[in-house]
Amino acid sequence: DRSKIFAIFLAIYIAVFLLPILVCLMTDGALGGDAKWVAVLIPLWVYDAFIFFYHSRVIMMGPIKKPEHISEEEWVDPLPMWKRVMATIRFGLLALFEVLLALRMDGTIVASWSIIFIPIYLWEAIGLRKKVMLASMSIVTHDELELAIGKKWADCSTSEKEAIHRRFIVVPTKEGTIYEQACKLRDEAKGDIIRILARAIFTVLLVLNLDLGLDLNYWIVFLPIWAMAFCIVGAAFRTFAETQAEAAKRDPVSFGLSPGIDVEQQATTEGDSSIPYAKMDEVNKDEQPQTLPDEEKEELKAKVMHSAYRAVGTCFSQCFLIFILCLLVGKIEGAGYSSLVIISPFLAFGGIILCCLACTIFCISEVDENAGLSDFHTTVNQAAASAGYGATETTSNGNTIYTPPAPVQQNAPNSGGAEDTKESTWDPERGQVWPAEQSVPPTFVDSNAEASLVPNDSYDLD
Repeated sequence: DRSKIFAIFLAIYIAVFLLPILVCLMTDGALGGDAKWVAVLIPLWVYDAFIFFYHSRVIMMGPIKKPEHISEEEWVDPLPMWKRVMATIRFGLLALFEVLLALRMDGTIVASWSIIFIPIYLWEAIGLRKKVMLASMSIVTHDELELAIGKKWADCSTSEKEAIHRRFIVVPTKEGTIYEQACKLRDEAKGDIIRILARAIFTVLLVLNLDLGLDLNYWIVFLPIWAMAFCIVGAAFRTFAETQAEAAKRDPVSFGLSPGIDVEQQATTEGDSSIPYAKMDEVNKDEQPQTLPDEEKEELKAKVMHSAYRAVGTCFSQCFLIFILCLLVGKIEGAGYSSLVIISPFLAFGGIILCCLACTIFCISEVDENAGLSDFHTTVNQAAASAGYGATETTSNGNTIYTPPAPVQQNAPNSGGAEDTKESTWDPERGQVWPAEQSVPPTFVDSNAEASLVPNDSYDLD
Protein backbone atom coordinates (compact mmCIF):
# COMPACT_ATOMS: atom_id res chain seq x y z
CA ASP A 1 0.00 0.00 0.00
CA ARG A 2 2.81 2.41 0.82
CA SER A 3 4.51 1.70 -2.48
CA LYS A 4 1.27 2.44 -4.33
CA ILE A 5 0.85 5.76 -2.53
CA PHE A 6 4.43 6.79 -3.32
CA ALA A 7 3.97 5.65 -6.93
CA ILE A 8 1.05 8.09 -7.26
CA PHE A 9 3.20 11.04 -6.13
CA LEU A 10 6.05 9.89 -8.37
CA ALA A 11 3.68 9.74 -11.35
CA ILE A 12 2.53 13.30 -10.61
CA TYR A 13 6.15 14.47 -10.47
CA ILE A 14 6.91 12.82 -13.80
CA ALA A 15 3.74 14.21 -15.41
CA VAL A 16 4.62 17.75 -14.33
CA PHE A 17 8.29 17.75 -15.36
CA LEU A 18 8.28 15.38 -18.33
CA LEU A 19 7.46 18.06 -20.90
CA PRO A 20 10.04 20.65 -19.69
CA ILE A 21 12.74 17.99 -19.58
CA LEU A 22 11.96 16.82 -23.12
CA VAL A 23 11.97 20.41 -24.40
CA CYS A 24 15.37 21.06 -22.79
CA LEU A 25 16.83 17.83 -24.20
CA MET A 26 15.48 18.69 -27.65
CA THR A 27 16.99 22.17 -27.43
CA ASP A 28 20.39 20.74 -26.48
CA GLY A 29 20.24 18.22 -29.34
CA ALA A 30 20.39 15.26 -26.97
CA LEU A 31 17.49 13.49 -28.74
CA GLY A 32 19.25 13.30 -32.07
CA GLY A 33 18.89 15.11 -35.36
CA ASP A 34 15.86 13.08 -36.48
CA ALA A 35 13.72 14.07 -33.50
CA LYS A 36 10.66 16.15 -34.31
CA TRP A 37 9.05 18.77 -32.14
CA VAL A 38 5.62 17.33 -32.86
CA ALA A 39 6.71 14.05 -31.25
CA VAL A 40 8.54 15.72 -28.37
CA LEU A 41 5.44 17.74 -27.48
CA ILE A 42 3.18 14.67 -27.18
CA PRO A 43 2.68 15.30 -23.42
CA LEU A 44 1.47 18.80 -24.32
CA TRP A 45 -1.05 17.42 -26.80
CA VAL A 46 -2.33 15.06 -24.11
CA TYR A 47 -2.75 17.95 -21.66
CA ASP A 48 -4.56 19.98 -24.29
CA ALA A 49 -6.91 17.10 -25.03
CA PHE A 50 -7.93 16.86 -21.38
CA ILE A 51 -8.45 20.63 -21.11
CA PHE A 52 -10.48 20.72 -24.33
CA PHE A 53 -12.64 17.88 -22.99
CA TYR A 54 -13.22 19.89 -19.81
CA HIS A 55 -14.30 22.99 -21.76
CA SER A 56 -16.64 20.94 -23.93
CA ARG A 57 -18.24 19.38 -20.86
CA VAL A 58 -18.75 22.82 -19.31
CA ILE A 59 -20.53 24.02 -22.45
CA MET A 60 -22.72 20.91 -22.70
CA MET A 61 -23.64 21.25 -19.03
CA GLY A 62 -26.19 23.89 -19.93
CA PRO A 63 -27.42 26.76 -17.76
CA ILE A 64 -26.93 26.42 -14.02
CA LYS A 65 -30.19 25.72 -12.22
CA LYS A 66 -31.49 28.30 -9.81
CA PRO A 67 -31.16 27.36 -6.13
CA GLU A 68 -34.44 27.06 -4.29
CA HIS A 69 -33.61 29.72 -1.69
CA ILE A 70 -33.03 32.43 -4.35
CA SER A 71 -35.97 34.10 -6.04
CA GLU A 72 -36.32 34.25 -9.81
CA GLU A 73 -35.88 38.03 -9.84
CA GLU A 74 -32.54 37.93 -7.97
CA TRP A 75 -31.01 34.93 -9.73
CA VAL A 76 -28.22 35.52 -12.27
CA ASP A 77 -26.27 32.66 -13.83
CA PRO A 78 -22.71 32.98 -12.41
CA LEU A 79 -21.31 31.19 -15.46
CA PRO A 80 -23.30 32.35 -18.49
CA MET A 81 -22.89 30.63 -21.82
CA TRP A 82 -20.97 33.51 -23.42
CA LYS A 83 -18.26 33.21 -20.76
CA ARG A 84 -17.92 29.48 -21.40
CA VAL A 85 -17.69 29.99 -25.15
CA MET A 86 -15.09 32.76 -24.80
CA ALA A 87 -12.98 30.59 -22.50
CA THR A 88 -13.11 27.77 -25.04
CA ILE A 89 -12.16 30.14 -27.87
CA ARG A 90 -9.18 31.48 -25.90
CA PHE A 91 -7.97 27.97 -25.22
CA GLY A 92 -8.44 27.04 -28.87
CA LEU A 93 -6.27 29.99 -29.93
CA LEU A 94 -3.54 28.95 -27.52
CA ALA A 95 -3.63 25.34 -28.76
CA LEU A 96 -3.54 26.55 -32.38
CA PHE A 97 -0.42 28.58 -31.64
CA GLU A 98 1.25 25.52 -30.11
CA VAL A 99 0.53 23.45 -33.24
CA LEU A 100 1.74 26.17 -35.62
CA LEU A 101 4.89 26.70 -33.57
CA ALA A 102 5.75 22.99 -33.58
CA LEU A 103 5.17 22.69 -37.32
CA ARG A 104 7.21 25.83 -38.01
CA MET A 105 10.15 24.62 -35.93
CA ASP A 106 10.06 21.22 -37.68
CA GLY A 107 10.07 22.93 -41.07
CA THR A 108 6.77 21.35 -42.05
CA ILE A 109 5.31 24.75 -42.87
CA VAL A 110 7.13 27.80 -44.15
CA ALA A 111 5.60 31.03 -42.86
CA SER A 112 6.79 34.20 -41.23
CA TRP A 113 6.82 34.37 -37.46
CA SER A 114 4.30 37.20 -37.54
CA ILE A 115 1.74 34.78 -38.97
CA ILE A 116 2.65 32.06 -36.47
CA PHE A 117 2.01 34.49 -33.59
CA ILE A 118 -1.42 35.63 -34.84
CA PRO A 119 -3.29 33.31 -32.38
CA ILE A 120 -1.25 34.82 -29.55
CA TYR A 121 -2.24 38.34 -30.63
CA LEU A 122 -5.90 37.37 -30.57
CA TRP A 123 -5.51 35.52 -27.28
CA GLU A 124 -3.94 38.57 -25.62
CA ALA A 125 -6.55 40.88 -27.19
CA ILE A 126 -9.43 38.88 -25.71
CA GLY A 127 -7.76 38.85 -22.30
CA LEU A 128 -7.03 42.58 -22.50
CA ARG A 129 -10.65 43.37 -23.34
CA LYS A 130 -11.84 41.34 -20.38
CA LYS A 131 -9.46 43.01 -17.95
CA VAL A 132 -10.20 46.50 -19.25
CA MET A 133 -13.91 45.94 -18.73
CA LEU A 134 -13.27 44.69 -15.19
CA ALA A 135 -10.92 47.57 -14.33
CA SER A 136 -13.43 50.15 -15.60
CA MET A 137 -16.40 48.74 -13.67
CA SER A 138 -18.02 51.02 -11.12
CA ILE A 139 -18.54 49.87 -7.55
CA VAL A 140 -22.04 50.92 -6.49
CA THR A 141 -24.63 50.05 -3.88
CA HIS A 142 -28.11 48.76 -4.68
CA ASP A 143 -29.65 52.21 -4.29
CA GLU A 144 -27.02 53.83 -6.51
CA LEU A 145 -27.53 51.11 -9.12
CA GLU A 146 -31.29 51.59 -9.28
CA LEU A 147 -30.75 55.35 -9.50
CA ALA A 148 -28.29 54.87 -12.38
CA ILE A 149 -30.45 52.49 -14.44
CA GLY A 150 -33.70 54.31 -13.67
CA LYS A 151 -35.70 51.31 -12.42
CA LYS A 152 -35.86 48.60 -9.82
CA TRP A 153 -33.50 45.64 -10.01
CA ALA A 154 -36.42 43.21 -9.86
CA ASP A 155 -37.93 44.78 -12.98
CA CYS A 156 -34.83 44.07 -15.11
CA SER A 157 -34.82 41.18 -17.55
CA THR A 158 -32.16 38.47 -17.61
CA SER A 159 -30.24 40.08 -20.46
CA GLU A 160 -30.35 43.46 -18.71
CA LYS A 161 -29.03 41.91 -15.51
CA GLU A 162 -26.12 40.33 -17.39
CA ALA A 163 -25.36 43.68 -19.01
CA ILE A 164 -25.46 45.39 -15.62
CA HIS A 165 -23.03 42.83 -14.17
CA ARG A 166 -20.60 43.71 -16.96
CA ARG A 167 -20.64 47.40 -16.01
CA PHE A 168 -21.16 47.48 -12.24
CA ILE A 169 -19.95 45.72 -9.13
CA VAL A 170 -22.83 45.82 -6.68
CA VAL A 171 -22.01 45.84 -2.95
CA PRO A 172 -24.30 46.28 0.08
CA THR A 173 -22.34 49.27 1.43
CA LYS A 174 -19.15 51.08 0.51
CA GLU A 175 -17.34 49.83 3.55
CA GLY A 176 -16.50 46.49 5.06
CA THR A 177 -15.00 43.29 3.69
CA ILE A 178 -17.18 42.97 0.58
CA TYR A 179 -16.32 46.48 -0.59
CA GLU A 180 -12.61 45.86 0.02
CA GLN A 181 -12.76 42.64 -1.99
CA ALA A 182 -14.42 44.48 -4.87
CA CYS A 183 -11.71 47.14 -4.83
CA LYS A 184 -9.05 44.43 -4.70
CA LEU A 185 -10.61 42.69 -7.70
CA ARG A 186 -10.55 45.88 -9.71
CA ASP A 187 -6.96 46.67 -8.71
CA GLU A 188 -5.85 43.17 -9.72
CA ALA A 189 -7.45 43.72 -13.12
CA LYS A 190 -5.37 46.87 -13.54
CA GLY A 191 -2.24 44.88 -12.70
CA ASP A 192 -3.22 42.25 -15.25
CA ILE A 193 -3.51 44.96 -17.90
CA ILE A 194 0.12 45.91 -17.24
CA ARG A 195 1.16 42.27 -17.60
CA ILE A 196 -0.74 41.83 -20.87
CA LEU A 197 0.72 45.00 -22.38
CA ALA A 198 4.23 43.96 -21.36
CA ARG A 199 3.78 40.54 -22.94
CA ALA A 200 2.37 42.11 -26.11
CA ILE A 201 5.34 44.49 -26.48
CA PHE A 202 7.74 41.61 -25.85
CA THR A 203 6.00 39.52 -28.53
CA VAL A 204 6.24 42.34 -31.07
CA LEU A 205 9.97 42.82 -30.39
CA LEU A 206 10.56 39.07 -30.62
CA VAL A 207 8.72 38.74 -33.95
CA LEU A 208 10.53 41.75 -35.42
CA ASN A 209 13.85 40.33 -34.32
CA LEU A 210 13.05 36.95 -35.92
CA ASP A 211 11.44 38.13 -39.16
CA LEU A 212 13.43 41.24 -40.00
CA GLY A 213 16.77 40.00 -38.77
CA LEU A 214 17.38 43.05 -36.61
CA ASP A 215 19.88 41.07 -34.57
CA LEU A 216 18.79 42.79 -31.39
CA ASN A 217 20.35 41.64 -28.18
CA TYR A 218 17.84 39.49 -26.34
CA TRP A 219 18.51 41.38 -23.14
CA ILE A 220 16.85 44.31 -24.95
CA VAL A 221 14.06 42.12 -26.35
CA PHE A 222 13.21 41.02 -22.80
CA LEU A 223 13.21 44.62 -21.57
CA PRO A 224 9.36 44.76 -21.28
CA ILE A 225 9.50 41.70 -19.01
CA TRP A 226 12.05 43.34 -16.73
CA ALA A 227 9.89 46.47 -16.59
CA MET A 228 6.79 44.40 -15.84
CA ALA A 229 8.53 42.71 -12.90
CA PHE A 230 9.58 46.05 -11.40
CA CYS A 231 6.07 47.46 -11.87
CA ILE A 232 4.53 44.47 -10.09
CA VAL A 233 6.89 44.84 -7.14
CA GLY A 234 6.27 48.58 -6.97
CA ALA A 235 2.50 48.10 -7.06
CA ALA A 236 2.71 45.56 -4.22
CA PHE A 237 4.65 47.92 -1.96
CA ARG A 238 2.36 50.80 -2.92
CA THR A 239 -0.62 48.72 -1.84
CA PHE A 240 1.14 47.98 1.44
CA ALA A 241 1.80 51.69 2.01
CA GLU A 242 -1.84 52.54 1.31
CA THR A 243 -3.06 49.82 3.65
CA GLN A 244 -0.75 50.99 6.40
CA ALA A 245 -1.79 54.62 5.92
CA GLU A 246 -5.47 53.69 6.07
CA ALA A 247 -4.93 51.68 9.25
CA ALA A 248 -2.87 54.48 10.81
CA LYS A 249 -5.62 56.96 10.01
CA ARG A 250 -8.17 54.89 11.88
CA ASP A 251 -5.89 53.98 14.79
CA PRO A 252 -2.93 56.39 14.92
CA VAL A 253 -1.76 55.40 18.40
CA SER A 254 -1.17 51.76 17.53
CA PHE A 255 0.95 52.76 14.53
CA GLY A 256 3.12 55.34 16.27
CA LEU A 257 1.30 58.50 15.18
CA SER A 258 -0.07 61.39 17.21
CA PRO A 259 -3.84 61.40 17.74
CA GLY A 260 -5.68 64.08 15.81
CA ILE A 261 -2.99 64.43 13.10
CA ASP A 262 -3.28 62.46 9.88
CA VAL A 263 -0.45 60.64 8.16
CA GLU A 264 0.50 63.46 5.77
CA GLN A 265 0.58 66.01 8.57
CA GLN A 266 2.67 63.64 10.68
CA ALA A 267 5.17 63.23 7.85
CA THR A 268 5.26 67.01 7.35
CA THR A 269 5.87 67.73 11.00
CA GLU A 270 8.56 65.06 11.19
CA GLY A 271 10.33 66.51 8.14
CA ASP A 272 10.05 70.14 9.21
CA SER A 273 11.32 70.81 12.72
CA SER A 274 10.54 74.54 12.44
CA ILE A 275 6.81 74.00 13.00
CA PRO A 276 6.05 74.98 16.58
CA TYR A 277 4.33 72.54 18.84
CA ALA A 278 1.59 75.05 19.61
CA LYS A 279 0.60 75.08 15.94
CA MET A 280 0.67 71.31 15.84
CA ASP A 281 -1.81 71.20 18.68
CA GLU A 282 -4.15 73.51 16.77
CA VAL A 283 -4.38 71.06 13.87
CA ASN A 284 -7.64 69.18 13.98
CA LYS A 285 -8.28 70.34 17.51
CA ASP A 286 -11.99 69.90 17.02
CA GLU A 287 -11.54 66.27 15.98
CA GLN A 288 -11.49 63.89 18.88
CA PRO A 289 -9.66 60.60 18.25
CA GLN A 290 -12.02 57.69 18.23
CA THR A 291 -11.17 54.79 20.47
CA LEU A 292 -11.49 51.55 18.56
CA PRO A 293 -12.35 48.28 20.24
CA ASP A 294 -9.56 45.74 20.69
CA GLU A 295 -11.06 43.39 18.08
CA GLU A 296 -10.98 46.10 15.42
CA LYS A 297 -7.43 47.06 16.35
CA GLU A 298 -6.31 43.46 15.96
CA GLU A 299 -8.11 43.30 12.63
CA LEU A 300 -6.27 46.40 11.39
CA LYS A 301 -2.92 45.00 12.50
CA ALA A 302 -3.67 41.67 10.79
CA LYS A 303 -4.63 43.47 7.59
CA VAL A 304 -1.38 45.45 7.59
CA MET A 305 0.66 42.32 8.30
CA HIS A 306 -1.09 40.45 5.49
CA SER A 307 -0.37 43.28 3.09
CA ALA A 308 3.28 43.29 4.17
CA TYR A 309 3.55 39.53 3.64
CA ARG A 310 2.04 39.88 0.18
CA ALA A 311 4.48 42.64 -0.75
CA VAL A 312 7.48 40.63 0.43
CA GLY A 313 6.18 37.48 -1.27
CA THR A 314 5.64 39.36 -4.52
CA CYS A 315 9.14 40.74 -4.35
CA PHE A 316 10.68 37.29 -3.85
CA SER A 317 8.56 35.70 -6.60
CA GLN A 318 9.49 38.38 -9.14
CA CYS A 319 13.17 38.11 -8.21
CA PHE A 320 12.96 34.36 -8.81
CA LEU A 321 11.27 34.99 -12.16
CA ILE A 322 14.02 37.41 -13.18
CA PHE A 323 16.65 34.85 -12.17
CA ILE A 324 15.06 32.15 -14.37
CA LEU A 325 14.71 34.57 -17.29
CA CYS A 326 18.34 35.58 -16.94
CA LEU A 327 19.34 31.93 -17.31
CA LEU A 328 17.09 31.67 -20.38
CA VAL A 329 18.46 34.80 -22.04
CA GLY A 330 22.00 33.71 -21.29
CA LYS A 331 21.34 30.38 -23.02
CA ILE A 332 19.80 32.14 -26.04
CA GLU A 333 22.83 34.40 -26.26
CA GLY A 334 25.09 31.36 -26.53
CA ALA A 335 26.01 30.32 -22.99
CA GLY A 336 27.61 26.89 -22.74
CA TYR A 337 25.50 25.38 -19.95
CA SER A 338 22.74 22.88 -20.58
CA SER A 339 19.14 23.93 -20.95
CA LEU A 340 18.32 21.75 -17.96
CA VAL A 341 20.05 24.35 -15.80
CA ILE A 342 17.15 26.72 -16.54
CA ILE A 343 14.59 24.40 -14.97
CA SER A 344 16.96 22.98 -12.34
CA PRO A 345 15.45 25.06 -9.48
CA PHE A 346 12.02 23.58 -10.20
CA LEU A 347 13.45 20.06 -10.47
CA ALA A 348 15.32 20.47 -7.20
CA PHE A 349 12.29 21.88 -5.38
CA GLY A 350 10.05 19.10 -6.69
CA GLY A 351 12.67 16.51 -5.75
CA ILE A 352 12.86 17.83 -2.19
CA ILE A 353 9.08 17.60 -1.87
CA LEU A 354 9.16 14.06 -3.28
CA CYS A 355 11.87 13.01 -0.80
CA CYS A 356 9.88 14.46 2.10
CA LEU A 357 6.83 12.52 0.97
CA ALA A 358 8.90 9.33 0.69
CA CYS A 359 10.22 9.78 4.24
CA THR A 360 6.72 10.44 5.49
CA ILE A 361 5.34 7.34 3.77
CA PHE A 362 8.10 4.79 4.41
CA CYS A 363 9.76 5.94 7.63
CA ILE A 364 6.69 5.88 9.84
CA SER A 365 6.23 2.52 11.55
CA GLU A 366 2.99 0.65 11.12
CA VAL A 367 0.44 0.66 13.90
CA ASP A 368 -0.45 -2.83 15.17
CA GLU A 369 -4.21 -3.18 15.31
CA ASN A 370 -3.90 -5.62 18.26
CA ALA A 371 -1.44 -3.41 20.11
CA GLY A 372 -2.56 -2.81 23.66
CA LEU A 373 -5.26 -5.51 23.68
CA SER A 374 -3.24 -7.83 25.91
CA ASP A 375 -2.69 -5.05 28.42
CA PHE A 376 -6.38 -4.23 28.18
CA HIS A 377 -7.38 -7.85 28.93
CA THR A 378 -4.91 -8.01 31.82
CA THR A 379 -6.38 -4.88 33.35
CA VAL A 380 -9.91 -6.20 32.88
CA ASN A 381 -9.00 -9.53 34.49
CA GLN A 382 -7.44 -7.82 37.48
CA ALA A 383 -10.46 -5.57 37.94
CA ALA A 384 -12.85 -8.49 37.55
CA ALA A 385 -10.89 -10.63 40.01
CA SER A 386 -10.85 -7.90 42.62
CA ALA A 387 -14.62 -7.43 42.23
CA GLY A 388 -15.39 -11.14 42.30
CA TYR A 389 -16.38 -11.43 38.65
CA GLY A 390 -15.06 -13.82 36.08
CA ALA A 391 -12.12 -13.28 33.79
CA THR A 392 -11.62 -12.94 30.04
CA GLU A 393 -9.45 -15.24 27.96
CA THR A 394 -8.35 -14.92 24.32
CA THR A 395 -8.53 -18.11 22.28
CA SER A 396 -6.24 -19.16 19.43
CA ASN A 397 -8.62 -17.80 16.79
CA GLY A 398 -8.65 -14.34 18.38
CA ASN A 399 -12.05 -14.58 20.13
CA THR A 400 -12.40 -13.38 23.68
CA ILE A 401 -14.14 -15.78 26.09
CA TYR A 402 -15.70 -14.68 29.33
CA THR A 403 -15.62 -17.19 32.19
CA PRO A 404 -18.15 -16.54 35.00
CA PRO A 405 -17.00 -16.82 38.61
CA ALA A 406 -17.62 -19.91 40.70
CA PRO A 407 -20.70 -19.47 42.90
CA VAL A 408 -20.29 -19.15 46.63
CA GLN A 409 -22.55 -21.68 48.32
CA GLN A 410 -24.33 -20.95 51.55
CA ASN A 411 -25.78 -24.09 53.09
CA ALA A 412 -29.35 -23.86 54.34
CA PRO A 413 -30.14 -25.66 57.63
CA ASN A 414 -32.32 -28.73 57.32
CA SER A 415 -35.23 -29.61 59.52
CA GLY A 416 -33.20 -31.93 61.63
CA GLY A 417 -30.64 -29.34 62.45
CA ALA A 418 -27.95 -31.20 60.48
CA GLU A 419 -26.01 -29.55 57.75
CA ASP A 420 -27.36 -30.15 54.22
CA THR A 421 -24.44 -31.25 52.02
CA LYS A 422 -26.38 -31.55 48.77
CA GLU A 423 -25.02 -29.42 46.01
CA SER A 424 -26.35 -28.27 42.67
CA THR A 425 -24.80 -28.99 39.30
CA TRP A 426 -24.26 -26.65 36.34
CA ASP A 427 -25.67 -27.49 32.94
CA PRO A 428 -24.55 -25.19 30.07
CA GLU A 429 -28.03 -25.43 28.50
CA ARG A 430 -30.30 -25.55 31.57
CA GLY A 431 -28.25 -23.51 34.04
CA GLN A 432 -28.17 -24.63 37.70
CA VAL A 433 -29.72 -28.02 38.28
CA TRP A 434 -30.79 -29.12 41.79
CA PRO A 435 -31.59 -32.54 43.08
CA ALA A 436 -35.20 -33.53 42.38
CA GLU A 437 -36.03 -34.15 46.01
CA GLN A 438 -35.05 -30.63 47.02
CA SER A 439 -37.97 -28.32 46.34
CA VAL A 440 -36.29 -25.06 47.25
CA PRO A 441 -32.84 -24.36 45.92
CA PRO A 442 -30.32 -23.08 48.38
CA THR A 443 -29.29 -19.48 48.17
CA PHE A 444 -25.98 -18.58 46.55
CA VAL A 445 -24.57 -15.21 47.43
CA ASP A 446 -21.78 -13.43 45.62
CA SER A 447 -19.82 -11.98 48.48
CA ASN A 448 -18.35 -9.11 46.48
CA ALA A 449 -20.97 -8.18 43.88
CA GLU A 450 -24.66 -7.38 43.80
CA ALA A 451 -25.24 -8.63 40.26
CA SER A 452 -26.85 -12.03 39.71
CA LEU A 453 -24.90 -14.92 38.29
CA VAL A 454 -24.34 -15.03 34.58
CA PRO A 455 -26.34 -18.00 33.23
CA ASN A 456 -23.74 -19.12 30.67
CA ASP A 457 -20.20 -20.18 31.35
CA SER A 458 -18.69 -18.26 28.41
CA TYR A 459 -19.47 -15.29 26.16
CA ASP A 460 -17.92 -14.25 22.90
CA LEU A 461 -17.16 -10.61 23.45
CA ASP A 462 -16.26 -10.19 19.83
